Amino acid sequence: MASPESIARERTDATDADVARIGAVTQAWGVLADLSQADLVLWLPTWNGAGFVAAAHVRPTTAPTTLPEEVIGRFTPKGRMPDVDRAMSGGIIGDPRDPGHPRNPRAIAVPGVDARIVGVVARHAESTNAGLFQEVYARVSSVLFDMLAAGTFPPPGAGIGVSARLAPRVGDGVITVDADGRVERASPNAVSAFRRLGLATDLVGADLARTVVRLTHRAGPVDAGVAPLASGRVAGMTEVEGAQGSLVISTWPLLEHGRRTGALICVRDVTDLRSRDRALLSKDAALREVHHRVKNNLQTVAALLRLQSRRVQAPEARDALTEAGRRVAAIAAVHDILAVSPGEDVAMDEVLTRLVDLSEQVSSAAGVASPRIEVTSELGEIPGDVAGPVAMAVSELLANAMEHARATSVRVNARRTLTRTGAECRIEVVDDGIGIPADHTPGLGLQIVRSLIEEDLRGSVEISDNEGHAGGTVASIRWDADDAPIPRG
Repeated sequence: MASPESIARERTDATDADVARIGAVTQAWGVLADLSQADLVLWLPTWNGAGFVAAAHVRPTTAPTTLPEEVIGRFTPKGRMPDVDRAMSGGIIGDPRDPGHPRNPRAIAVPGVDARIVGVVARHAESTNAGLFQEVYARVSSVLFDMLAAGTFPPPGAGIGVSARLAPRVGDGVITVDADGRVERASPNAVSAFRRLGLATDLVGADLARTVVRLTHRAGPVDAGVAPLASGRVAGMTEVEGAQGSLVISTWPLLEHGRRTGALICVRDVTDLRSRDRALLSKDAALREVHHRVKNNLQTVAALLRLQSRRVQAPEARDALTEAGRRVAAIAAVHDILAVSPGEDVAMDEVLTRLVDLSEQVSSAAGVASPRIEVTSELGEIPGDVAGPVAMAVSELLANAMEHARATSVRVNARRTLTRTGAECRIEVVDDGIGIPADHTPGLGLQIVRSLIEEDLRGSVEISDNEGHAGGTVASIRWDADDAPIPRG
């Protein structure tokens, strides 16, 4: 879906300052929709002056929507929306039965930084039943709509300070405070949130800043920004944590005739969310520890195999133990990366770099001159259950190029490409060695590569001469990135 900013740039004459103003309003106007219990649509005048385009739409969380259909991007000619046409001249268009100071406006002009009208917010609502907080909603929304028309909504800092996914809406809980920061009204949800934070006294009539600081008092300094937000003096959002729970508060100072007369404070109980976050962090820590221990154990096994190979006299047995140690170390390289960044995916570009270092170390330990190896990889992240087989297969291909082909130069090219059926991953190991002998019989290493790629990953393995060179080989492995590996039973 197109953003309000992109629609403004593509279909209107809005300046950069106008676009920034449009973005600020639409990022903060959820509180207006909730308080006025109405759908809000931002209409922008098109570049040719023929009409208006709907750039944004927000639905309330405190009432049923009145615009279930999608309106963003819709064009409406001039004359079809009289209220919007009139609002382009500035001010608020309200109920004609209440011409003095309408609390339920139908259209509100949105001025830019230079007081020129950049758009109109149209309000769509049905009549709502009077409730405990209906009068509070109406009074506060009236002030905020006046601020929107005056260009002071949203106030600087509104919605800043905490992740947007935690931002409270009016339905989560609302508190109104007077100019001195004392609580005038508090919704039942807001009271419940403070009870969970540890409040045992009445919230109405309390100094909210002192109450919040007292409830969040714990070892260490208290965030200096909490008190100004809780008192309603500044706009912003912060999270407070008590002994029993956590909540997010979002403050909207209320300005009437340029003077702060109070504030609206939305609160959201995030205790359960934080508990889940802590559980996920504990799970990540456990996964890191598991991968770290697996890596250590595999490296120990690889070291033992290397030690054993040095004590064996038979050349074939010594080579077999060395190869086994290298294969175990290749798997350990994958777990080493997962120990740092646990998850379902592995940074394969980093794995390939480590495999090259590992191959060079094995060659040096065996007294074999290591060729020059270049790695070009654009694979990015691949699933962890794919990374293991791929790492071992590449390790085998590198060993073939270095030990059997006696190459002086090796290139590893890895890339991900899009095909008609999905994404394809391919890794090529190109060497300038002796090439493929006519009587070549595939050894254990190539058999392992084919088993891992063709059977486990349902991919393919191709071995061919390096065209353009007197000798050399191109070993290529390919698999579909979207296919899951076949589990071994």
